[in-house]
Formats: sequence, structure tokens, C-alpha cells
Amino acid sequence: MSPIIYDDEDTADRSEPDAHGQAALLLAESILHVLVETQTLSLDEAISVIETTCAVKIEVAERAGESSKRMNESLYLLRRISNSFKSDLS
Repeated sequence: MSPIIYDDEDTADRSEPDAHGQAALLLAESILHVLVETQTLSLDEAISVIETTCAVKIEVAERAGESSKRMNESLYLLRRISNSFKSDLS
């Protein structure tokens, strides 16, 4: 069993990326890779999912009044994932 790690929020460095977001993104990317490896999704379908996610991110960010800096940071991460799948097409 993995050890439980407690984070003292008073000492957490606010300049670090959000741990919940990092974990969620890693989990989502891992699931996509497994779906491609098990041929549940094709590479093209996985890329399409990521591209749709980018479009939804833009729409949600605009509606929520999110800063363009934050939106672009999210899109950068999504595009890196998309590019990693695209490199597998070659």
C-alpha cells in the first residue's frame, strides 16, 4: 500500500503547478495511451479527443472570463500531449 502523504497547505509553494491538475492530466493521458495500446481507440481518435478538449477549453475559458495566460498554459499542455500522439503516427 502506498504511503499517505499529507500536505501542509501553510508551507505549500504557491508558485508550483496545482498538484490536483497535474495528477488529473497525467491520469487522463495515461488512459488515452492505454486505450490506444489496447486498440480501443485509434491514434487518430485519440488526437481528435485532445483537439476537441482544446476547443472546449477555449469555450469554457471565454465564458468563465479566465485569463488568456491561464487558458494558453492549459492549451500548451494539451498540445504537447497531442504532439506526442502525432509523433506515433510516423
